[in-house]
Amino acid sequence: MLETSARLLELLSLLQLKRDWTSSELAGRLDVSTRTVRADIGKLRSLGYPVDARPGVAGGYRLAAGTAMPPLLLDDDEAVAVAVGLGAVATQRLGVEETSLTALAKLEQVLPSRLRRRVEAVREATSTVPGAEPPLELSVLGAVAAAIRGHERLRFEYTKHGGSAGARHTEPQRLVSWGPLWYLLAWDLDRDAWRVFRVDRMVAQAPTGARFQPRVIPEDKVVEYVVGRISKAAWTYRARVLVHAPAAEVAAKIPFPVDIEVVDESTCRVELGSHDPDRLALWLTQLDVDIEVIDGDELAVAFDRLATRFRRAAGGASTT
Repeated sequence: MLETSARLLELLSLLQLKRDWTSSELAGRLDVSTRTVRADIGKLRSLGYPVDARPGVAGGYRLAAGTAMPPLLLDDDEAVAVAVGLGAVATQRLGVEETSLTALAKLEQVLPSRLRRRVEAVREATSTVPGAEPPLELSVLGAVAAAIRGHERLRFEYTKHGGSAGARHTEPQRLVSWGPLWYLLAWDLDRDAWRVFRVDRMVAQAPTGARFQPRVIPEDKVVEYVVGRISKAAWTYRARVLVHAPAAEVAAKIPFPVDIEVVDESTCRVELGSHDPDRLALWLTQLDVDIEVIDGDELAVAFDRLATRFRRAAGGASTT
């Protein structure tokens, strides 16, 4: 039985290696008869692998596309390439970051230690152009993704924005990527409340092995909740502005959740904030609509500074 199973794996590996094989070629590579090859092909089909057969002297077998994704066999170099590639994709804004990360977590769970060392060697030997944010630690991301997928409680050391650090014990719910950063939405067991953590500030500890039942949170509300918490938590300055545009139009132009109150069909009030009033004033000008500051002295002063700078930039340019 073990010999048959090993031969099936080798046959599958051969079928994935090139597009077409004749019966005699497969028999020669496996050191069996063509009759045994036909029987093994039948077993692969029963396992869900779509193997097409072409009759005749020039006939043979090929692994075709099916309706479901069967398991694949990868050699050492292919497995390392896939792991490194998935890690690279997980850091990009391509719309498949989380899928790439969960696939990477599954792959790294079954990689032999010798291949894990090769993957780590590639990561350690690779440099990237530094940006405004710290580099992404894929080992932490992988541990978080695995805990989410397995509904396993997660312990980690967490460093807050101010630099203070402490241990956290959580039930990880969901990963959310925003720009170059990843955030974890988790239920904090010590604080008995939802919390959002930046993954680059986490140091994962050993798996706990303790399972939990995921708490109910609507899928379409996860991103809105996380972005709202991140945005408002970072606000040093808060302001309310009257925007001379319909609320729906303003909401479509603002890429993060803010509180918008409808005044009438053509105006609305918006509450928002920033850690820098000058940047907020500059950003609000990009809405390309008229704005009045209702509440927020820092923002009003920032607009005045911005107007002075714009007039100075215009210099002696003629106006009509």
